[in-house]
Amino acid sequence: MKTLLATVAILCAGAAHAEGELQLYNWGDYTSPELLAKFEAETGIKVTVTDYDSNDTALAKVEAGGHGYDLVVPSANYVPIWREKGLITELDMSRLPHHGNIAPQWMDVHFDPGRKFSIPWQIGATGIAVNTDEYSGDINTSAIFLDTPPELVGKVNVTPEMNDIMSLALWYVGGEPCSEDPEKLKAARDALIKAKPNWQSMDYGMTEKLASNDTKASVYWNGAVFRAHLKNDKVAFGYPQEGFPMFMDSVALLSDAQHVDEAYTFLDFIMVPENAAMISEFARYANGIAGSEAFMDDEMKASPIVNIPAEYAAAGEFLPTCSAKSLEYYTAIWTELQK
Repeated sequence: MKTLLATVAILCAGAAHAEGELQLYNWGDYTSPELLAKFEAETGIKVTVTDYDSNDTALAKVEAGGHGYDLVVPSANYVPIWREKGLITELDMSRLPHHGNIAPQWMDVHFDPGRKFSIPWQIGATGIAVNTDEYSGDINTSAIFLDTPPELVGKVNVTPEMNDIMSLALWYVGGEPCSEDPEKLKAARDALIKAKPNWQSMDYGMTEKLASNDTKASVYWNGAVFRAHLKNDKVAFGYPQEGFPMFMDSVALLSDAQHVDEAYTFLDFIMVPENAAMISEFARYANGIAGSEAFMDDEMKASPIVNIPAEYAAAGEFLPTCSAKSLEYYTAIWTELQK
């Protein structure tokens, strides 16, 4: 009888093990396949990842309803928007035993005090990638794309991420992100419009193009640039000293999630240091989980591309959540720039 009961228990456990599924809505090329394979092997939960290319795209899709996603990964300045719209739900800490693994400096963050609504995914910076065979001057400046050096004219990509580009332009002309000052906004607009003829493109997907030297410079994200650097060591990363955006993308549970148990299992799983390191080892950004560095490779741990050097760190800021008025200005400028 005991043998029969044990067999039934194993069969039932196996059935439960195979039934789970989870829908993750995340930035493109940002989710480690090895992490997902390990998660499925350990939990039996199959994760389907759907990609997006911007915070606005993700927000609009979820707000429209009928999406079917369980977890989303907004940037820091968008987490308050998701909260205010009621699109994400407060987390039940009793279901997250590894919550204490969040590093102290990333626990009580301005965009989610106490980490009640989100779990760290990755941390990075927006700056300037440059092939140093093409240009040997200072790369720690937004002049690379706003007052392009002759060596780089027609060779620079500007990633079409409105908040990042507008912020870089505003800092460059002496303003601040999310400005409502018409004079500063006009100066930023004029700088962008004047610079655009010197650009090669406005596109995403620069990692391979930088590595292959098809693109000589780009406004891009440091983790993606580090991936290019690993294939081509002439690719360097500059931190604009006029000011540059820092970001922290975090995972949040959608209010209308259909697979809540599976979502909690995943959220807790990614707070285990070894698993958080797998996220970083794939996309090559730092993360907010204490102890994860021990599981990363030495080159990543030492790289100034991934780890902001102290002499540049003061110029980095997390972007605020812009007011409606500021976004109206931003959108008008961005629409003109896209023409």
